[in-house]
Amino acid sequence: MPGKPQVFFDTNVLLYILSQDVVKAGKAEALLKTGGIISVQVLNEATNALRRKQAVAWPDVTNVLSLFRSLLEVVPVTTTIHDSGLALAQRYSLSVYDAMIVAAALDSGCETLWSEDMQSGLAVGRLQIRNPFI
Repeated sequence: MPGKPQVFFDTNVLLYILSQDVVKAGKAEALLKTGGIISVQVLNEATNALRRKQAVAWPDVTNVLSLFRSLLEVVPVTTTIHDSGLALAQRYSLSVYDAMIVAAALDSGCETLWSEDMQSGLAVGRLQIRNPFI
């Protein structure tokens, strides 16, 4: 019997667990508790956003990243994913960074990509991009 379909998280959804928006923070936390997958790129983007946009201290950044890593499977960004991401960026007019996340989600066998800032409802092969906040 097949297992639960895998889900992938975009950086913006993860960062809502720290938001003052209690509704979005609650939805993000509930989704994270069900598990899923992220790529190393998502960890890097989260680090950048926490340090540069929110001025979070390094020890707190490390704690947040540890939380994400404990709840979610982390996959590397390989050259195969990079090549696939470049093709997806061209075909779907995605930013390079978004396309790399889509490529990693596809490579991981995911059926859902939770993202607030990508086009909700866009289907890329078997992968459906969905905004968890609408």
